[in-house]
Amino acid sequence: MNNYVIMKVTNLKGVTVMNVDVWSDFACPFCYIGKRRFESGLSRFAHKDDVTIVFRSFRLDPSTPREPEQDIHTALAAKYGMSREQAMEANRNVGEQAAAEGLTFRFDTMQVTNTLDAHRLTHFAEAHGKREALTELLFKAYFTDSDNLCDRETLLRIAGEAGLDRSAADEVLAGDQFTDNVHIDEEIASQLGVRGVPFFVVNNKYAVSGAQPAELFLEVLEKAWAEEHGESDAAGQALNTETADEAGICTDDGCEVPKG
Repeated sequence: MNNYVIMKVTNLKGVTVMNVDVWSDFACPFCYIGKRRFESGLSRFAHKDDVTIVFRSFRLDPSTPREPEQDIHTALAAKYGMSREQAMEANRNVGEQAAAEGLTFRFDTMQVTNTLDAHRLTHFAEAHGKREALTELLFKAYFTDSDNLCDRETLLRIAGEAGLDRSAADEVLAGDQFTDNVHIDEEIASQLGVRGVPFFVVNNKYAVSGAQPAELFLEVLEKAWAEEHGESDAAGQALNTETADEAGICTDDGCEVPKG
C-alpha cells in the first residue's frame, strides 16, 4: 500500500470554514469503523464546531440483489474465491476492530442487500438537515440490527427515527427520486480516483483513504486548519504516515483487513 495516504485535492468546490466530504457505503464495514475513528479525532479538534461534514454516496457493488440470497459469509466466499471458513475468520477480525470502536457487528444475521434506496433516502434527508442522523442509523441498521435496507417499511421506520416525514420519504422510495444525486456523488469520486471507501476529503485539499486511526484524522484537521488560517509553511505538501498499513478499506474486489 502507498505510504502516502494524504494527497492534495483541488477539484472540489464550496469550501466552508472547514469542510469534510466522506464517501462511504452502508454495506462497507470499514466505513462504519472509519466514521467512528474520524468522530473520535474530530472530538479532540479545537475547532470542531467549525467543521461541516458532508456524507456522499458510494456503492461498492451496484449489482447486489435487492433481496438477500445468501448470508454474508457465503456471499464473501463466493465473490472473492475463499472458503466459507476463511470468510468467517475475516469477518471475525473485522468484528473485533468494530468492537474496539464501541460498535457491534452481527455478521451471522446480516442481510446482504442493495444499498441504492438507502443512499437515495440520505439525499432526501440532506434537504431536511437530517442526513448525518440518518447515515448513522442506516449503518447501525445494517451491521448491528440486521435490517434489510431494501425493505421499504424498514427504511420508513428508520427515516422516522431520524426525524423525517414518513409519507414524504415513502414518496421518494416509491419512485426514483435522488437516484441522479447518488450517481453524481459516485462520478465525483471517480474523477478523484477513488477506488475504495471510506474516503475523506478535508477542506477540499487533503484526502484520507481508509479507516485510519483517530490520531491521523486529528493531525489532518489541524494541518488543514493551520493552512487555512496562514499558520503553516507547508501548504500543499502531502503528509507521510507510517500508520497507512493499519487502515481498513473496501473496494469492489473486497475489504482489505489490516493485520492486528
